[in-house]
Amino acid sequence: MCDSQNIVPDSDLDEDISPKSGGIFYGWWIVGVGVFLLTLQSLSVFRGMGVMLVVLQKEFSWSRTQISLGTLFGRVEGAALGPIEGFLVDRIGARRMILVGFAIMAVGFFLFSFIQNIWQFYAVFIIITLGSGLGGWLAIMSVINSWFKRKRSIAMAGAMSGINIAGFFLPLYAIAMESDFRMTAVILGGILLVVVVPAVKIIRNSPEEMGLLVDGEIPEKDIKTNVDPDTSIGIVNQSYDEPEFTVGQAIRTPVFWILTVAHISSTISIATLSLHLTPRLTDMGLTLTTASYIETTYSVVALPSLFISGWLGDKVSKKYLITLFLVLQGISTFVLAFASGLWFAILFAILYGVAFGGRIPLMTSIRGEYFGRKAFATIMGWSMLPNGILMAIAPVWAGWMFDSYGSYTIPFVTYATLSIIGSVIMLFARKPNMIR
Repeated sequence: MCDSQNIVPDSDLDEDISPKSGGIFYGWWIVGVGVFLLTLQSLSVFRGMGVMLVVLQKEFSWSRTQISLGTLFGRVEGAALGPIEGFLVDRIGARRMILVGFAIMAVGFFLFSFIQNIWQFYAVFIIITLGSGLGGWLAIMSVINSWFKRKRSIAMAGAMSGINIAGFFLPLYAIAMESDFRMTAVILGGILLVVVVPAVKIIRNSPEEMGLLVDGEIPEKDIKTNVDPDTSIGIVNQSYDEPEFTVGQAIRTPVFWILTVAHISSTISIATLSLHLTPRLTDMGLTLTTASYIETTYSVVALPSLFISGWLGDKVSKKYLITLFLVLQGISTFVLAFASGLWFAILFAILYGVAFGGRIPLMTSIRGEYFGRKAFATIMGWSMLPNGILMAIAPVWAGWMFDSYGSYTIPFVTYATLSIIGSVIMLFARKPNMIR
């Protein structure tokens, strides 16, 4: 039985929580926890990387290519482990994975405070990204996907708002990192370690664990529930139809690869800008603090875009919405490539905020719609394999181009063009038929 292998028994994490929770469907409480956890993960691993690059470059005089290689090693590791991470989430449950992942991230940040050379930075960053991969975005989205169907897009949008909320803390994070990056790393590691246990106590892998149904549906006599006794992850065969693809069935569908390619066309620029946006803005003459305010601006814009797209995604075709946001992302990246002052930076932030906020919940929820709940994390993990590899290479190439030619123009224009191409590819997506 799986329970004999658990790192932390579920009984040690559980509390007596009423399914009613004040009359609110319990899935929305889990969305709230997702917001909190993704805010921490995004600030520490995703949104804060640009600030970290500038600080480390000043502290150690490392080149941007050298620092970017850290993200390459981390993302290659994440890509290679993506299918395994997805399998573990589906097999032993997201709760345990979140606990283990955030604990590993905390250890990574404690070790980050002691780095003295580039190789130590690489090793520590691999530890941090390992924890992020095991217990971060994939595990949290898997839980949300298990709790919602008709309201899946808006629920995922709600949880993913944490990625944008993290942007509000970037100015403070930048000030703290500039002041003492070692102490900041220790404090961040402590926060990650302290908050994860109470957060995990609230999370349940599926509504069936609490005798509930997806979306808070009222049970009917003819509903059958199949619950895995090892993981307590159940799949309800409800009156509305939803496919339940296995990994093999999903990979054999053309739409799996269409979604993967379209996703890559977006994420390679997102991965690059997570590291190189702040340096690009400071190269334009903005201070580090002002650059962090630009990132905060796109976070402010992204929040309403995220909720509007989540609401629309539950009502109209997701693929057309994704196509629109990919086009906007391409345009915003073109603007950044040729920007030369504060007003162009603000224009970029507005366009990119709309695109970034709008796309991220839809690209995830469309997979839940197309492939179901049962193997969602594993399917996402396999999709992340090619995605992660190219996301690893893209920031390094951008850094190398800057170190070699003193400009980001060529890589940014390239990634903008790929976003536009991805928007066209997205138009070919079709909901798949089950392949037996």
